[in-house]
Amino acid sequence: MARVLVVDDEEGIRRTTEIFLRAAGHEVETSGNVADALERAAGQEFDVILSDIVMPGDDGMRLLEIVRRRSPLTQFILITGEPTLETATDALRLGAFDYLPKPVRKETLCRVVARAGREKVLLEKNQRMHEQIRRHREKLELLVAERTSSLSAMAEQLRGALARLATTLEGTTLALSMAIEMRDPYTAGHQRRVAELACAVWDRLSLHRDARDGVRIAGLLHDLGKIRIPVDILCKPSRLTPAEFSLIREHPVAAWEILKRVEFPWPVATIVRQHHERLDGSGYPDGLEDADLLRESCVLAIADVVEAMASHRPYRAALGVDAALAEIVRGRGTAYWSDAVDACVQVFREDGFVFPD
Repeated sequence: MARVLVVDDEEGIRRTTEIFLRAAGHEVETSGNVADALERAAGQEFDVILSDIVMPGDDGMRLLEIVRRRSPLTQFILITGEPTLETATDALRLGAFDYLPKPVRKETLCRVVARAGREKVLLEKNQRMHEQIRRHREKLELLVAERTSSLSAMAEQLRGALARLATTLEGTTLALSMAIEMRDPYTAGHQRRVAELACAVWDRLSLHRDARDGVRIAGLLHDLGKIRIPVDILCKPSRLTPAEFSLIREHPVAAWEILKRVEFPWPVATIVRQHHERLDGSGYPDGLEDADLLRESCVLAIADVVEAMASHRPYRAALGVDAALAEIVRGRGTAYWSDAVDACVQVFREDGFVFPD
């Protein structure tokens, strides 16, 4: 039951009220004025304060106002012998649980006090629940902050690791490309120039940015298979014999056998294997047709043809960019992917592309 403080300047009313409430099971204390009531309320917590309004000195309204500030969960019931609508309104506005006119019947008094006591219990439970929720939320926020900080640190480490891997991949690719060109000084820079042109065509086609790096790596390594070809054939200053050319035609497969063991984020090995294929099936090494070719391979094939024709070779002088572009235009839609041919021409004619030295 409730702990009740009864405040009234009339001793008879205090004692009668105390008797009624104790009989109903409540724990009761009494006080004859506001000052004494405030002193008692400061030393202990009451569930319900039952107070007269009109008393010498401070009245019940003043007591209500102070108690609501100090102990907002304590339920306050005002009793008056001179009830008015204005007084009732003020009481409720100040936070009184109820407002009772004198004389108060025993049944009414006990019922209202019991309700006020239950209200105090509910408010305390609600307050504890909110406090638990607040602590739980703070704990979760702390855990989230710690986890976020940990994830941020891990993400930073991962970005650093990826950057180092990218640097390693770039360095390894360039080293392999240079190794091939050291065996064939007459075509030095060919793979790098092919990679530059292939990327420019890829950009002009507005294809997937993620795949662009795969095109670039494949361009830098597309002649890796020539490492198996004797240097005297690579550097021969005259036309190759059919047997020698047959050996040259094996370099895409040789490169594929090396690169397929490397786990690139892109199908680099397949792109390299297909860079001499043609849409109509006339290419090598597999005679694939359009439906079986990667778009990356089609772009690389055009870049390879244009660079080779435009540059000097041991067995002939450079034919120039105009002749190279005329060649891919002749094969547009048959040997070469039409969109890539158009993009390549635009790269030179409209974008002013020039091969790097």
